[in-house]
Amino acid sequence: ISEAYQLAGNSRKSTEYLLLSNKRKLSIKKHCWNEQKKFFFDYDFIAQKQKEHYTLAAAFPLFFEIATPDQAVHTATILGEKFLKPGGMTTTVETSGQQWDAPNGWAPLQWITFKGLLNYGLDDLANQLRSNWTNANLKVYQKTGKMTEKYDVWSDKAEASGGEYPNQDGFGWTNGVYLAMTKSMS
Repeated sequence: ISEAYQLAGNSRKSTEYLLLSNKRKLSIKKHCWNEQKKFFFDYDFIAQKQKEHYTLAAAFPLFFEIATPDQAVHTATILGEKFLKPGGMTTTVETSGQQWDAPNGWAPLQWITFKGLLNYGLDDLANQLRSNWTNANLKVYQKTGKMTEKYDVWSDKAEASGGEYPNQDGFGWTNGVYLAMTKSMS
């Protein structure tokens, strides 16, 4: 928004939004980074404490280049150890039967993580994620003739289940992430 106002010639509004952006970055580092666990966690503002659940939301500070290089490396280490599965990155490490938890992986979060890792030169893990995710997409497509909204990234079958409704066919975000990832291979 700051850049848009700058392009429009409104430097006062541009500065206002730049200051808000910087304040938000500092808040994320202060409230979401856990120095002991070396990972970003969600923050519960009502309880005034960090959540304890490991989630792929930790990749957002890398995607938006908020993390320090050291934080990015530590986050990537945990992503590689706890989240990377044969079909991509699991959304959480908790298996609850709900669609946003393990064993499922979702295209937007794969992209956020992939680009976030690349932002910090963590290419090996990014490339492994890309390979695992695109292979899972292909496996399901070759078996069913369709792309779906989510995938079981823990399983060799890659077909997801669980949640409030059945897995949806032909999802645009999966198509877009697959195409963007395969394009970045060349």
